Amino acid sequence: MKRIFVSGCYDIIHAGHVQFFEEARALGDHLTVCFASADVLWFHKKRRSSLPDEHKQGLLAALRMVDEVVIGTGLDEGIDFREHFLRLRPHVLAVTEDDKYAPLKRALCAEIGATYIVLPKTPPKFAPVSTTQIVKFIQAPQDAPLRVDFGGGWLDVPRYAREGAYIVNCAISPTVSLREWGYERNAGLGGSGAWALLNGKEGVASELDLGVGWQDPAVIKETGLCVWQSGARPVLEIKHSADFLKGRLAVYWSGKQHCTPSVVDQSRNYDNIAKAGALARAGVWAADIHKIAEGVRTSYAVQRAENMDPLPGDPASSALPELAACKPLAWKYCGGGFGGYAVYLFAEPAQRDAACKLAGFRPVEPYVR
Repeated sequence: MKRIFVSGCYDIIHAGHVQFFEEARALGDHLTVCFASADVLWFHKKRRSSLPDEHKQGLLAALRMVDEVVIGTGLDEGIDFREHFLRLRPHVLAVTEDDKYAPLKRALCAEIGATYIVLPKTPPKFAPVSTTQIVKFIQAPQDAPLRVDFGGGWLDVPRYAREGAYIVNCAISPTVSLREWGYERNAGLGGSGAWALLNGKEGVASELDLGVGWQDPAVIKETGLCVWQSGARPVLEIKHSADFLKGRLAVYWSGKQHCTPSVVDQSRNYDNIAKAGALARAGVWAADIHKIAEGVRTSYAVQRAENMDPLPGDPASSALPELAACKPLAWKYCGGGFGGYAVYLFAEPAQRDAACKLAGFRPVEPYVR
């Protein structure tokens, strides 16, 4: 009988493990699986085991291709299974191509004349997933806010960052989830950042990989009304509950989607963008919607200079003339503009509620956790 031995943490058993066990078992007639004990996991990874050892042992033993399960208790990193290996004297130690402890394992095999076999990466039967990815997905929130931005947008893109400049944004509700998404897609409200967070991904890295800025995942994870320092990575200056904005925010759907990455390199007035961020920042520190509105108006002027279409309320727009009676304080496209949602600020809740009776408008509220 040819005995095969494999070892690993196997902390959360997934289909990738099953495929590896099947391929290892095909090398011989008997498969022993060794998993790291809870004490070993904590000693080397400072991580709690997902299951008590006896439960994990029973789960692995129930797999049809597994003939025996043992628990590694040795504290030598990479070869916690040494005692079992020398006792059982298997013919083969099978590992994956990314084995980090090859020298130690080859030496252990040499002690008993076992063969060290590296199993090649075969096409996975399922989309690859790691224990770390599973843990992050389990820990991910069930829902997340989106966001509106008031001033300083684009200064979160690392190559456009300015020392001493600021980005001001606010997380909003209603929230979204993987099953319910009550907003238009590709719409400037930071949906890609929320999607990454809901899927257990590191949102800032995901956005930077797209070539855009970090403000979406930063404020969506932080929540609240936030002022961020411009730079390569998010640094929070102040977080406010935004209670003074309750009942005074609305978003307007422009009728078309936008794509922020496609306009990152477009020419724009970064001096005025920085000015808008400074004005909106002053409004956060003073808890004053009128000061924030100054920053929003300055942001919108930059957007119009980029040839974005005029929004309702702008004298250059003929859309929704009845909006004038609601007396919005300020408005601007969210995110990169050229479509998507626009955010509107109102001095009084009654004015906001009246605007939300018009086509394309909907109320949103600041969200803080």
